[in-house]
Amino acid sequence: MALSPIKTCVLGVGLAGLTFHVPFVLALPELFTLTAVLERNPQNPGGKVQQRFGVTTKIHRTVEEVVNDPEIELVIVGTPNDTHYPFAKAALEAGKHVLVDKPVTETVKEANELAAIAKEKGLVLYGYQNRRWDSDHLALKRLLSLPSSSPLSLGNLLEFESHYDRYRAGIRSSWKDSAGAVYDLGSHLLDQALKLFGRPAQITAFIQNIRGVTKPEVDDIFTIYLHYNPGTLFPNQFTVLLRSHILSVKSPQLRYAVRGTKGMFTKYGLDTQEEQLKAMSSVSSILEPSYGLEPESIYGIVENIADDGATITKTTWPSDAPGQYIGLFKNLAGAIRNNEELEVKWAETTQVIEMIELAYKSSAAGRTLEVSKV
Repeated sequence: MALSPIKTCVLGVGLAGLTFHVPFVLALPELFTLTAVLERNPQNPGGKVQQRFGVTTKIHRTVEEVVNDPEIELVIVGTPNDTHYPFAKAALEAGKHVLVDKPVTETVKEANELAAIAKEKGLVLYGYQNRRWDSDHLALKRLLSLPSSSPLSLGNLLEFESHYDRYRAGIRSSWKDSAGAVYDLGSHLLDQALKLFGRPAQITAFIQNIRGVTKPEVDDIFTIYLHYNPGTLFPNQFTVLLRSHILSVKSPQLRYAVRGTKGMFTKYGLDTQEEQLKAMSSVSSILEPSYGLEPESIYGIVENIADDGATITKTTWPSDAPGQYIGLFKNLAGAIRNNEELEVKWAETTQVIEMIELAYKSSAAGRTLEVSKV
């Protein structure tokens, strides 16, 4: 017997709600029903969802209305960072499953409190780390999984460099510019790195406001080093470098630079899904074969050193598996309806917040900090 679609409410109809959440809820009618949205000041009877997608849904103006709506089973939190904890807590306490956009909370303490409530009530609590389904990240994972005998193997990794750079001299009319780059883009970079390599031994961070166009304490660039001791992953010292620069004049921007004892992987340009989601005229585009495909012009390059220690062979490494944020939503539905294992575990998203807190402490203190063992 087919299970009924999950009755869903999306909190917030800004960039997160209209780009990353509502389209997937609508594109998977067998799994979800868009029962309501939170929109505090709709400018027309149907609100932004009807204006953008031609769909009519219930509009709640307050979180209290949402949590008191008995129809709603799942709440997706796509509002500003400082509301994630109180909104998610209210939804969980009302007996609703919750998907929280990144960063899931502002502190580890808050993340742990939400986990305790979800566990007590037997509810699904899921962190929206969608960039695990980027096309270039999937291609990178495939490369790193090659056996050492492969001629394209990078060998033992020495350094993993991951970037989200851009050029933006001014600020946008968005709350994101007051949230800070580490909580925004750093959440993605840290999640990908921690999922690939696990907990580091130490962390060193340099966090700044370079433009001076927002409050001095609101960072717009960062460099975060994760240090791994020899023998934990590889025989050698291994370093992860995570970087975001707001005044980077480059097109396309550097995305990955991975150095190993036998080769190097270099990748420029970003996954295409965000731009496709912003531009699509119909959510059915998500299900088309062209969705999430990268142009060949930004495929990565693998360079391998020959046995002579001098000859270098260059090989294109394609991002041939399309990016698929839809995989996160399918897994979320499976967890709610069929008790499937979460592909993004709450403990993993909590660890991201832990590293963010340590990064700010490291930068403020001007020194490398130890990361406690679990």
